[in-house]
Amino acid sequence: MDNWDEIRTAYQVARLGTVSGAADVLGVHHATVIRHIDSLESKLGLKLFQRHARGYTATEAGQDLMRVAQATDDQFGQLEGRMKGRGEDVSGELVVTSLGGFAPLLAPVLADFQAAHPDLLVRFLTGDRVFRLEYGEAHVAVRAGQGEEQPDNVVQELARLPSALYASDAYIARWGMPKGEADLLNHRFVGHDNEDSRAPFYQWLKDALPRANVTFRSTSDRGISAAVRSGAGLGFLAQWAAKDDPCLHQVLPPRPEWEVPIRLVTHVDLHRTTKVQTFLTFLKEQAKDWTAS
Repeated sequence: MDNWDEIRTAYQVARLGTVSGAADVLGVHHATVIRHIDSLESKLGLKLFQRHARGYTATEAGQDLMRVAQATDDQFGQLEGRMKGRGEDVSGELVVTSLGGFAPLLAPVLADFQAAHPDLLVRFLTGDRVFRLEYGEAHVAVRAGQGEEQPDNVVQELARLPSALYASDAYIARWGMPKGEADLLNHRFVGHDNEDSRAPFYQWLKDALPRANVTFRSTSDRGISAAVRSGAGLGFLAQWAAKDDPCLHQVLPPRPEWEVPIRLVTHVDLHRTTKVQTFLTFLKEQAKDWTAS
């Protein structure tokens, strides 16, 4: 087989299940998709798909082909990501990924960096999904905690963000301010829905208080923050996120064991490029202000 276009077409049909869907993704006419499938099946001498009213379903042979094509497509994506980062100037795309909760910290840094390099296109991708640097999905990842990384990733500590326990005016008006750590047993908490969350302050909370005290639970850092500010319970917030809110009051001050380590992660193939190194240097300097109380 020497026609990658036909293999790529078959991969998209297997992935999407319809000729029209594959045609849209590939930017070709649906007749071209059908022609590619027919040609490939003819060359291989077997059926790659079962045709039915709802579309196309890959046969066992089609599934085998899909796995090989997906690996090849991933390699092309990896190559593209590497090539985009190899320029000797700070231009083209800069793709940075982080959790959505870090957006207030990172967005201003990215905006300032782009202002200094106006030829740069910035893509700031947030969410819970871990973007795969080995496949060129991002140039730089900003990640929390001490999670495992791929062996080809370069990991550097960026900062350690202090966290404290807070109560809002709304909570205090209804339930009162705790009189000390021993009084926490008599109060309500906002926390993560996963009791085994690796966040250091939630590990402390799990050991210090019964789970029943966590009466408002969420999987979203933004949801937790909003609930604390709304008075649903006491809750842990990053000090940088709470310091300018006059409606929030520290119940317990930051402790070293509650600090959240923030990591910079890059892939070895892009780590030394001019663009990535310039951004990393800029980000590290800006991050020095994140721990200011």
